[in-house]
Amino acid sequence: MAFEQNAQHFGGYVMQRPRLGYVSGVPLDQKTCDTWDQIWKFQAHPEDILVAAYPKAGTTWMQEIVDMICQEGNAEICRRAPTYDKHPFLEAVAPKPVPSGLQLAENMKPPRILKTHLPVQLLPPSFWEQDCKVIYVARNAKDCMVSYYHFQRMNKGLPDPGDWGTYFSRFLAGDVTWGSWFDHVRGWWEAKDHHQVLYIFYEDMMENTRQEIEKVMRFLEKELSEEVLEDVYQHTTFQAMRENPMANYSTIPSFVMDHSVSPFMRKGIVGDWRNHFTVAQDEIFEKEYWRKMEGTDLSFRTQL
Repeated sequence: MAFEQNAQHFGGYVMQRPRLGYVSGVPLDQKTCDTWDQIWKFQAHPEDILVAAYPKAGTTWMQEIVDMICQEGNAEICRRAPTYDKHPFLEAVAPKPVPSGLQLAENMKPPRILKTHLPVQLLPPSFWEQDCKVIYVARNAKDCMVSYYHFQRMNKGLPDPGDWGTYFSRFLAGDVTWGSWFDHVRGWWEAKDHHQVLYIFYEDMMENTRQEIEKVMRFLEKELSEEVLEDVYQHTTFQAMRENPMANYSTIPSFVMDHSVSPFMRKGIVGDWRNHFTVAQDEIFEKEYWRKMEGTDLSFRTQL
């Protein structure tokens, strides 16, 4: 448990929000940019499973589902360590002496469950060369924006989001860490036609969780009984995960993630954007959305 074990080194430590740098025009934490050569050269293994998503699209939820499937529904094994330790976050670089996601991954024996928020063009090429299975989770942009805004408020590992109006404009412009939501979801949508990518929608997961769990199971070429599938489902409900310290990021020190500002697992619903968007913002958003999504058959639901 890297953060907990090293927290004593941070006595009185005040977390500085990161500066952003750029890799091929995509805004990333400057520390990620500084180690980009090593990240790009990461060597995937054919048995590795990658969970990819734009931030706040259901990544942690999918990580837990994949872990439960791979552990054949054994919830105790899945509680072996916090999500961020058992599923290395490839491009994450924490303050020393906490190991980076790259270091965690390289010290772990395959098969590994790995996580990334990288847009498809920045994914280390070894994932494609090794024909790894990738599960991509996509969430509608309106709810993604709202969730990401609150996440940036509570997470000192990301830039200060400013007020909601400022953030709304930044998000639409792609001026946030990991870049444009539009480019992200479109890039991965196109990749599924050329690689082993299972493209899952957050809204489908909310509407019929069991169905989507079975879809992931088949993609991973696993066979689980109805009883085990039910265990996977029960372990990965929003309420169960919100109460699970191995999944809810409550083990991260409060100087990094302040859950009193906003919990890591905040609402987990479809349509919360209605509580934030003004009528004018919705009009601006819709115009920009259709302009940037023109020419794709990718479509999202913003309510259920």
